[in-house]
Amino acid sequence: MRMRADRCPTDELSLTNCAIVHPSDFTDDVRHIEVSTQPNQRFIFSIRTCPQIHKGCIGFSMPQRKWATLSVGQELEVNPYYFDSSSTSVFLSSISVEADFLQKKTTSLDPYDTEEMAKDFLMQFAGQAFTVGQQLAFQFKDKRMLGLVVKNLEAADIAAIKSGQESKPNKTRMGCCLGDTAIQFEKAPNSSLNLTGTKQGKVTRQSIINPDFDFNKMGIGGLDKEFNAIFRRAFASRVFPPEVVTQLGLKHVKGILLYGPPGTGKTLMARQIGKMLNAREPKIVNGPQILDKYVGESEANIRRLFAEAEEEEKRCGPNSGLHIIIFDEIDAICKQRGSVAGATGVHDTVVNQLLAKIDGVEQLNNILVIGMTNRRDMIDDALLRPGRLEVQIEISLPDEHGRFQILNIHTSRMRDYKKIDHDVDLKELAVLTKNFSGAELEGLVRAAQSTAMNRLIKASSKVEVDPAAMEKLMVGRSDFLHALENDIKPAFGASAEVLEHLLARGIINWGKPVTEILADGNLCIQEARAAEGSGRVCILLEGPPNAGKTALAAQIAKNSDFPFVKICAPEDMVGFTESAKCLSIRKIFDDAYRSQLSCIVVDNIERLIDYGAIGPRYSNLTLQALLVLLKNVPPRGRKLLIICTTSRRQVLEDLELISSFKPILHVPKLSTPEQLLTVLEEVELFTKQELSTLQGKLHGRRIFIAIKDLLGLIDMTRQVEPNYRVVKFLTKLEEEGGME
Repeated sequence: MRMRADRCPTDELSLTNCAIVHPSDFTDDVRHIEVSTQPNQRFIFSIRTCPQIHKGCIGFSMPQRKWATLSVGQELEVNPYYFDSSSTSVFLSSISVEADFLQKKTTSLDPYDTEEMAKDFLMQFAGQAFTVGQQLAFQFKDKRMLGLVVKNLEAADIAAIKSGQESKPNKTRMGCCLGDTAIQFEKAPNSSLNLTGTKQGKVTRQSIINPDFDFNKMGIGGLDKEFNAIFRRAFASRVFPPEVVTQLGLKHVKGILLYGPPGTGKTLMARQIGKMLNAREPKIVNGPQILDKYVGESEANIRRLFAEAEEEEKRCGPNSGLHIIIFDEIDAICKQRGSVAGATGVHDTVVNQLLAKIDGVEQLNNILVIGMTNRRDMIDDALLRPGRLEVQIEISLPDEHGRFQILNIHTSRMRDYKKIDHDVDLKELAVLTKNFSGAELEGLVRAAQSTAMNRLIKASSKVEVDPAAMEKLMVGRSDFLHALENDIKPAFGASAEVLEHLLARGIINWGKPVTEILADGNLCIQEARAAEGSGRVCILLEGPPNAGKTALAAQIAKNSDFPFVKICAPEDMVGFTESAKCLSIRKIFDDAYRSQLSCIVVDNIERLIDYGAIGPRYSNLTLQALLVLLKNVPPRGRKLLIICTTSRRQVLEDLELISSFKPILHVPKLSTPEQLLTVLEEVELFTKQELSTLQGKLHGRRIFIAIKDLLGLIDMTRQVEPNYRVVKFLTKLEEEGGME
């Protein structure tokens, strides 16, 4: 029959997704109709009757008219349609529909339970005909109206079921929904609809890890353990689908703090994390860039960083992409609140704004903030709690294996083009570069390359390059050793030059006291290295002035062969205020904690605390700092050997500082003629005959002279004519009270 298209008479009937006809137009046995709009364009609709519709008209809802490209008043050819029960593609076993809000401007983060939606769908539409591509209006409970599009239909093989055979579903273009048809919901692309539950269709999600990223080419040497820890804590949860995360009640990690010494690879790791993730381009911000001279602009800069993530979170909810914000030198803007002097309080409000954005009342779940700093102690505590920058990874100095990896990375291009000599052993260089950071190792390679290039430069009246330089250029082992000796020194390495200066005269073993002190020092070194110890060994060398305590302390430090050796001496802090002196001492200890094995020599400790006998006077602030630092146990896995020297043991006892040391080694003056003669033989000042004369003159005399005073006396005697040296030496020795 010929009929005319019309609008659906009521909103309630439009939600049935059936075509509405007058009761007299079709007999009661007609449940579905076939509508032909154009030649070869036929659409199947289930029908319902309503007396409000005019005879000869069919009422269609807006989604139906859109699907079948119908216009109101259009003439249609309509035939009754009956499903063939013998067909294998009639009764639907599953329907997959794509869901979105019917009004595109509508956004809501309310969860839509797909299990409940499937039940409602069957209650409303069981027995109706569905076609792939069909558009439906769906009212789920009292929530916002949804628009559905049929994406996939599968029909059950009734004949196979009746015969008891295994039934495999067949894809079909059209079929009838049954009361037990499985309904699957998929979220439309770019929709903010929040689907939950188990009735979600298979959604092809974009992997958070960039599929083209090669972990073997990251260029991060010696940080495998740290990178694995970051991946486990921050990214493992983001690999799983949102519904699994919801079932666990899990919140993603929203902040990572990378801290450690300069040059260890913090910025490099943050940059590689940004490349590894299949997310938006990371926003990289230097801490000082946030600060602005105008009131409120610093806080506005923080808000602008998070604005894009906030907008997408409101629009897409759990399906929002990941936004990465990298703060380099985060300590510049996140200092402890109340620690910055001034009435503006800019730093405090910036910290407050950042805290509110990361984990405030309206918290975001689609952000990852990566902060980097050399000064973790300066950052506000509220920023370090779980929920904010909760994953805190120390990027420390690389070990031997890590140094080998870093050197391997920086010399790979040279190996590819055969510009590195076969005598270069990277494992040997890794052993020699104790406590080198990654940046210092890179600098070492550059210095070796410069040394090799310099050999091919002709320095005549003008600088010329050997024409065959490209072929001749080869970086060899000698170039690396030259760079190691002259160009690159580790910031956290041993103070080799200072030690050599303190040991310029060497150690003269003038008797049993010196032998015992060095032996006890070696025992303390072994104790400091031992795994089962506390990790801290504190020695005190005490004795009269000029007895050689500093030289012995330097020798013990050198014997330790620890990669980090620092000298804390009063002469380095002349003119410092009390607070500046405390900060300087604290920095030496903090640097020591960053190395696996460290040694600190605190020379002339009574001068360090500004002790004066008249008064007496001393710096209580420095004293308290030393009391705390000397007794402080290093972090787990770190070993620290502290060697202190003093000429005022009684003062340390009065100041209750003596209890910090164990053992306490006494360094005496020379007390016998034999000890004095041992020193004279060592310095080779007198002939054997003169030594024999001195031995006779010294026999039965009492000797008490410090080794440093004796060496000074020997230096003066060298300037005397050879014939008078013995007499002059004995005269001066007696005058200075070194002999009775």
